[in-house]
Amino acid sequence: MPSIFTHAAVPLALWCASERGRISPRLLAAGVVAAILPDADVLAFALHIPYADALGHRGASHSVVFATLMALLALLAARRLRATAMQAATFVFVCALSHPLLDALTSGGLGVALWWPWSDTRWFAPWRPIRVSPFANNFFSARGLQTVLSELRWVWLPLFVCVLSWKLIQQRAPADATRP
Repeated sequence: MPSIFTHAAVPLALWCASERGRISPRLLAAGVVAAILPDADVLAFALHIPYADALGHRGASHSVVFATLMALLALLAARRLRATAMQAATFVFVCALSHPLLDALTSGGLGVALWWPWSDTRWFAPWRPIRVSPFANNFFSARGLQTVLSELRWVWLPLFVCVLSWKLIQQRAPADATRP
């Protein structure tokens, strides 16, 4: 899995790319929580649930169904999130779904159960450039540093380039629209 910090990168990038004030701080916070929450399934280890089980790490909480449930909760809480129902649901869905998609790009683990409950098959992306993060107690180690550098290269830098490019396109678009 990428680190908890990198799972928060997608909602932060979407917030940075959006028009000022378009995504409320509350909706941003909900997006960050939705992007991080799937890894609460590591509690399954303490409950002696096997890693490969549907309720194990990278199982049901890493599925499209889970992202949809998060989106439905956001839809119900849209007023509190200071967003329209569609905006809240869409933003939280994308943030929640970014978690298993990033995990599928990592170099370790058993893959993600993206299509649970229709399939228990664990899925990996065909290209897996992100180093898998060590668990909390080993994060501050040489391996943890390698993970951070990998995440900077393969997640943060591309997101930064995308946000910067989008901002440049937005700034340029109004000027181009006034030309004959």
